[in-house]
Amino acid sequence: TTAAAGTALAAARSGHRTLVLSADRTDTLDAVLGGQDTHPGLTARRLAPATHFRDDLLALQERAASALDLLGAERLDGEELTPLPGSGELALLRALRDAAREGAHDTVVVDLPPTPEALAVLALPEQLRRYLRRLLPPERQAARALRPMLGRLAGVPMPAAWLYESAARLEGELAAAQAVIEAPATTVRLVAEPGPAGADALASAATGLALQGLRTDLLIANRVLPDTSADTWLAALSAQQRKTLDEWETAYEPVLTVRHLGHDPRGAADLAALGLPAPAAAPAPVEWPVTEAPADEQDRAYTWHIPLPGAVREQLGLIRRGDELVITAGAFRRIVTLPSALRRCSVAGAGLREGELRVRFTPDPGLWPEGR
Repeated sequence: TTAAAGTALAAARSGHRTLVLSADRTDTLDAVLGGQDTHPGLTARRLAPATHFRDDLLALQERAASALDLLGAERLDGEELTPLPGSGELALLRALRDAAREGAHDTVVVDLPPTPEALAVLALPEQLRRYLRRLLPPERQAARALRPMLGRLAGVPMPAAWLYESAARLEGELAAAQAVIEAPATTVRLVAEPGPAGADALASAATGLALQGLRTDLLIANRVLPDTSADTWLAALSAQQRKTLDEWETAYEPVLTVRHLGHDPRGAADLAALGLPAPAAAPAPVEWPVTEAPADEQDRAYTWHIPLPGAVREQLGLIRRGDELVITAGAFRRIVTLPSALRRCSVAGAGLREGELRVRFTPDPGLWPEGR
């Protein structure tokens, strides 16, 4: 939260109209900023998941009114609704979509939860869109006029129009949020305290971010103690931090060291003292290239290169499912669609080398065009 506030303040002071978002229910962000008047170019906004959840559920209840009346259901009142797990994540995605649509800010900084929860939020639009496509395929909506007749012929009720309309509306909202997350200018800024626990969390985060195709613009080594201290305990802790920092500066780039102020930062002066920079130009997009192995016609093979820094061989899993590949790396999993050429191939093997998962494919004679 402190790093998000410092980043937003630096962006505002560089002349950017800046919005900083937080889903923290305790409003820690406002306390760190020291109030809304930290800088005239900075706007802080705390999300209200309860309000969004209540409005969404009441709207859905209204659209399904005829079906609910047929079932004799008793309507829910807005006063009795409380947010369910997951409502905060959906509110955050909606805020990202709205910020992009408004166009009122040059830079949007989001104070995300710890890495596992943050990655789950960032992966949610892609996952939910996939579920919608499987449960309510868009191509079946073309037969909307035929549904009553099909229902009579099949002897089973067909999905009502409002269900498809709701799915289409949700698909549009999720697509807009996903577009923001995957935009060329969107980056992730990692914050970790140097030490064994921070190093383990960072290695896991690097794998999860790479699997999701997200890019980092900076690693912030937070709350770093001074190198010299007369206190034996502090000197030992500082030496441990320095050892981890040396490893990070070799493995990650760039790394910014933020010193410990001796107290919790509060207000613009403390945030400026941290020396956090505004977001810079985004690094190049993450690529998963497909290469063809130099071989004769009978042994043609292709390799899909998937960068997974920090991945552990024993924690990797691959499952081919139709035109999709299910990739598991530690605690993270993603289902990706195969490139068009690889859909006509069979998986021939896989290996992890130098932080890169290489999946080997060979053409399937039954699917590959003859003579090509």
